[in-house]
Amino acid sequence: MRHYIKKISTYAMVGSVGAAAMVAFSGCEQKPIDSGDAFTQASQKQGAFVVIDEVEPNRYKIAEEYPSDTTRVILRKLDGSEKILSKEELDALVAQEAARIDAGESALTQPNGGSGGLSLGEALLASAAGAIIGSWIGSKLFNNPNYQQNRQRGYKSPSAYNRSVNSFNKAKQARSSSASKSTRSGFFGGTRSGTSSRSTFGS
Repeated sequence: MRHYIKKISTYAMVGSVGAAAMVAFSGCEQKPIDSGDAFTQASQKQGAFVVIDEVEPNRYKIAEEYPSDTTRVILRKLDGSEKILSKEELDALVAQEAARIDAGESALTQPNGGSGGLSLGEALLASAAGAIIGSWIGSKLFNNPNYQQNRQRGYKSPSAYNRSVNSFNKAKQARSSSASKSTRSGFFGGTRSGTSSRSTFGS
């Protein structure tokens, strides 16, 4: 079991390095993107690797978050234990929090909510992983004026929040650049094909 926990710790540490590297890759500028973009970008195109820390008994904050091919959430508890939350656990947390949002009980939708930490379900929905797993309740959060401020309070520090939004912005720019190159390549390829056809027809 210790070996398993150590392996998760190593994976989480690599995640921190990866997030920092992505920010460095984008240059020295640390200006974050619009605070709502990471949530929507993640749900549209991206997976997310998220580390959530228990900061007080049953109170949680997002420690690290960055784009990933698959969505995975690691929970680090006060006693030092760590676990990867299963899909079933994540789905259950999202469903429970959706009911609390409907009932007006979620800190994510309250004025000045979450300043001392969030419930695990709230922290999950404040993360980019929540955009993917709980995309079906996104409109309930987007339409609430308190959500973005409370979402930022769900991170352990402003730098953790900025690293997250910048890393997702960098990933979006890379995807856009790749799509643009692919389109140009297809266009020129079609032109060459057309030229070849005309040449053959003329002969």
